[in-house]
Amino acid sequence: MNDNRDYGVAMLRITLGALILFHGLVKIFVFTPAGTVGFFASLGLPAPLAYLTILIEAGGGLALMAGVFTRYVALAQAALLIGTIVTVHGANGFGFSNKGGGWEYPAVWAMALVALSLMGNGAFALKLGRSQTAAA
Repeated sequence: MNDNRDYGVAMLRITLGALILFHGLVKIFVFTPAGTVGFFASLGLPAPLAYLTILIEAGGGLALMAGVFTRYVALAQAALLIGTIVTVHGANGFGFSNKGGGWEYPAVWAMALVALSLMGNGAFALKLGRSQTAAA
C-alpha cells in the first residue's frame, strides 16, 4: 500500500472515530445515561441497548481513533447507524434536514464505516496483534 493511501485511510479512521466519540460523550454528559435509556424506552427499545450504544460510540470512537480493531469496530458502528435508520430516522424521509432528521446522514456515515472496515487501519495506528491493513 502506498503512503498516501495509508494517510487517507488514517484521516478517515480518525475523523469517523472522533465524530462517533462525540456522539457517545453527548449521551454520557449531556443527555446522561439515564436520559438515553429513557429515550430508548420511548422508542420501545430495551435499556441494555442504550448502554451498548454508549459503549459502541464512546469506546468504539476511541478505538477507531487509536486504530485498534478498526475493521470490527467500524462494522459495529455501521450496524449501530443502520439501527438508527430503522428505529428513528427512516420514518422521517430521506433528507437529514427533514424534521427529526431523515436517513441520509446516517446512511452515508454507515457506508463510510463499511468502507473503512474494508480498508483497515491506515497510518498512525497502534500495533496490536497482526496488521489489519489490506494488502496492496
